[in-house]
Amino acid sequence: MVLVGPSAPSGALSAGALPAEAARDAVPNRVMTWNLCNPCDAGNGDRAAEIAAYAPQVVGLQEACVRDVRKIREDLERRHGLVYHVEYGPVLQNWGRCGGLPWDPGGYGQAILSAAPMTDRISVEYPDGGSEDRGYMAVTTTVGGSPVRVFNTHLAQRRQESVRAEQTRVLAAAVEPYERAIVLGDFNAVPDAPELARVWALATDTDPQCRPSPVGDCRTTTDWRSKFDYIFLRGIVPLEHRVRPSDYSDHDLVHADLGPV
Repeated sequence: MVLVGPSAPSGALSAGALPAEAARDAVPNRVMTWNLCNPCDAGNGDRAAEIAAYAPQVVGLQEACVRDVRKIREDLERRHGLVYHVEYGPVLQNWGRCGGLPWDPGGYGQAILSAAPMTDRISVEYPDGGSEDRGYMAVTTTVGGSPVRVFNTHLAQRRQESVRAEQTRVLAAAVEPYERAIVLGDFNAVPDAPELARVWALATDTDPQCRPSPVGDCRTTTDWRSKFDYIFLRGIVPLEHRVRPSDYSDHDLVHADLGPV
């Protein structure tokens, strides 16, 4: 399913959090990744307010139900004045997670919100998802005024290292042809996990302290204080990286401002 709206106008905004009532233009060089946590007892209005506080140009969402993302997008526009295009990358139809009718369950997987239009969408399910179907999606959109390929993924759950290793092989093969790319999502693996080696060979996380061998205070991104959420950059320089705890998910919001794309 694809819902398309007009692009939000570009504008220079503060690098910090924005009051909801002031969030009208997306920050053109800001990207965010957020695992919404599903099932979790969180309202979509609260989720929209969390996103609006930082007004990113691009948001990659994981554990996302199509109907929830639709409501989040509507709330971002109606309450916060932020207009986003949306693309979905569902990997399964699940009534228990996403509601609907038993014969017409809701789609579950990834989604990307972008203030600029998106083209060339693909959605790929990994050959082996592990204990649950997993995949990645990719679009071409505009970040910082330039076109860039954006990948959004969710890898297999913890203690499934061999499955994740095969998933990153598939993902890395898709990313490698692009000289400039943003690869974000929930990788369910800490920075020095062997299964992330293929991704590290192609790109660098926006957190300068997080490398295969940590060089300092690598910011954790989950309630169990592990670093699982990444914004990997290929051919792009990060300017600033932030991790913001959220009351509405077991994952923090991770966002970064980027240099010229």
